[in-house]
Amino acid sequence: RHCESCHTFTEAELCDTCLDATRDRTVLCVIETPADQSAIERTGTYRGLYFVLMGKLSPLDGIGPHDIGLAKLKQRVADGVLTEVILATNFTAEGEATAHVISEMIRQQGLKVTRLARGVPAGSELEYVDLGTIAHALVDRR
Repeated sequence: RHCESCHTFTEAELCDTCLDATRDRTVLCVIETPADQSAIERTGTYRGLYFVLMGKLSPLDGIGPHDIGLAKLKQRVADGVLTEVILATNFTAEGEATAHVISEMIRQQGLKVTRLARGVPAGSELEYVDLGTIAHALVDRR
């Protein structure tokens, strides 16, 4: 059974996160798995709501938009309450493709869409960081 709001597994109609009245209901973080939600929650910095895809787009594996609940996500973002959707899919080829498809879908609804930042990890030395990470950090610098 899935939570009616965030799509994660639960015994109840709504999960504890969605029932928490102290959460910012104007921000929605889209993630691939409940483990990703747990990682974000452990940071103690995010107080919005979630939408758990339970996967990512992978055409080669036969996983399309219907398989990861994009129709339910589209319905969720049309609630008139949200002002921002944070795309927190993984930085793999499939995660990037999933984020792109979702971004295009949400922008059509007129909502602000953001993506998790990526770059050089804190405490690392540049000579040991992979070239792709350094390149993204340079392009996405602020």
